[in-house]
Amino acid sequence: YLVLIQLFLGNSCRFIAKPCAINLGIQDSGPHRAQPNAILEKVFTSITKSPDGKRLEGLSKQLDWDVRKIQRWFRHRRNQDKPTTLTKFCESMWRFTFYFSIFFYGIRFLWTAPWFWDTRQCWYNYPFQPLTSRLYYYYILELAFYWSLMFSQFTDIKRKDFLIMFVHHLATIGLITFSYMNNMVRVGTLVLCLHDASDFLLEAAKLANYAKYQRLCDAFFMLFGVVFIVTRLGIYPFWILNTTLFESWELIGPYPSWWLFNGLLVTLQVLHVIWSYLIIRTASKALVRGKVS
Repeated sequence: YLVLIQLFLGNSCRFIAKPCAINLGIQDSGPHRAQPNAILEKVFTSITKSPDGKRLEGLSKQLDWDVRKIQRWFRHRRNQDKPTTLTKFCESMWRFTFYFSIFFYGIRFLWTAPWFWDTRQCWYNYPFQPLTSRLYYYYILELAFYWSLMFSQFTDIKRKDFLIMFVHHLATIGLITFSYMNNMVRVGTLVLCLHDASDFLLEAAKLANYAKYQRLCDAFFMLFGVVFIVTRLGIYPFWILNTTLFESWELIGPYPSWWLFNGLLVTLQVLHVIWSYLIIRTASKALVRGKVS
């Protein structure tokens, strides 16, 4: 399944996302490239990407270049490593496609599931609960996707929240694997569906931003912020954590892995709080500036 996910991602970028981006006027042109220079390149790759004043003075004497020219070279060299808008558009396109598809598949599947309406059903007759084929495929696809995110995080576009996302992927993979091995898939499907509810809206906002549809970007981001905060700070603790912490204790009693399972779920809640703060801060800046940047 992991291989299939990777093939799907690669083909969607090549045959779907890239033509869409080109039709929207997004070019595959990168930033201005720095003039080739072996000495400066060695400093950039081996020592520092942002040299201080003392080092700049030394390089200026060594190359007989003006300090401002050297500063400009380092600025161009740093920008040279940044991904193009087309690359970022393609990445957001395949993420949007997966999140959108898996969320509505999950909603359609869970709508007829009794535990979707009564979370106590997650623990009745536990652990002797049947694993249907639809539930199995839903679980395995989600697990394969998060494993692909874990691997591709080291080759995809580097972002400021790299460490937080790494912890998130570890916690998510641990929860999916752990709940599957312990047949806690009923409550696991609720966690997965809840997390997918807002992710495709964020990717839609990014796509609109890359295509320079600012008003559409603002609308999607504000909608994403509302859905994220409602689901992650409202529904998640009062619906998911309530059933895993209290209803499970009441119906089946404490079990050896209870602490690990709930520890991972609480870790996710801590990440939700951090991300909610970042979203609110971004929304506040957008209100001042008049647009989401």
